[in-house]
Order: sequence, then structure tokens, then C-alpha cells
Amino acid sequence: MPTRGTDSQHTTGSHHSVDPHSTKGDGEGRWSTRRIAIYALFVALAIVASFIEFPIFPAAPYLKYDPSGIVSLIAGFAFGPMAAVLVSILSWIPHMFADPLGSIMAIAVALGLSVPASLLYRRFHSRIGALYGILLGSVCALAIALLGNLVITPLYANISVSQVVAMILPILLPFNLLKLVIHGTVTFIIYKPVSMLVKR
Repeated sequence: MPTRGTDSQHTTGSHHSVDPHSTKGDGEGRWSTRRIAIYALFVALAIVASFIEFPIFPAAPYLKYDPSGIVSLIAGFAFGPMAAVLVSILSWIPHMFADPLGSIMAIAVALGLSVPASLLYRRFHSRIGALYGILLGSVCALAIALLGNLVITPLYANISVSQVVAMILPILLPFNLLKLVIHGTVTFIIYKPVSMLVKR
């Protein structure tokens, strides 16, 4: 459902557009105390979510799903690409010490999903724009995940690149597709009420 335009609908005596997702009325381009606090809230939620891991693909139970990407997507939709970048990166800093390679991979995939999605959504600010943004981000994230596995997995798991290539179709591709479908579906359902609640 498209959001209503801001050129003809303004609240009387208000400094902001009626668009609940617009970042321009909330200090876009400047670091207000409120904005920093909201970003910190999203980062904290993403950190917590990054520790919630469980298998979703029976053929490879060692590959774990975590919902932190949903938080990055919602942050990007609500406050723009910069929020998506900050949440995607900072949420994985606690994992860097124990699992640096896995954390780099997770950050790259999170950025690939949330940044293109939020950029497209900022340009086409509607439900359809959100859907297309999620699809675009998913394609980018999937490409990053598969390419990243070719580089990082041989170092991480001490296996050859050819062994990783052999895993792409039966394991890596379906796992990442399922992960991104979950991210996208949940985000599309909840992003609007969550972002409106946060902005209040």
C-alpha cells in the first residue's frame, strides 16, 4: 500500500511530513541525541539477534540461521542506508574476537541485503518499493554469500575451493535462499508498524 505523498498533506503546525518513515524530518544528515539513541537501540537488538542461532536446513544442520538481518533491514527502511550500514557492521563486532572470518562474511551479507534494499525503498517509498528493495537486496546478498563462501570457507573449514564449489547447489544456495526468504518475509510484514512505533 503506497504511502501518501507529502506535497499535499501536512499536519497543521507540525514540523514533519505525515510520512511516518521519512528521515528528513528527523534530522537526516545530523547526529541528534535521539537519532544516536535509536541507532543504538537497533544495534543492541541486532547484537542480541545475532546470538540467536538455529538450523533451518536439514541437509546442513551445521549452518545456522540468525535473525539479525531483519533488524538491519528494518533500520534501513526506517532511517535510511546509513542506519543499515551501522547496524549491519556494529552488530557483529562482538563476534569478531571469537570468529573473525565468519563475522566478516556475516557483515558482508548483511550489507548486501540491507543497503540496496534501503536505497531502493528511499527512492520508491511504498509497499511495492519495499518489496522490490527486499528482492534487490536478496539478490545482492545471495551473490555475496556464494562468492564469499568461495573465498572464506576454504580458510574457515580448511577445505579446497573445489569442495566449496561442489557444495553450492546442494547446500549453500538453498540454505542462503531460505535464509533470505525468512528475512524478507518477516521484514515485509513487520517493518511498517515497527518503524512507526520507534519514530513515536
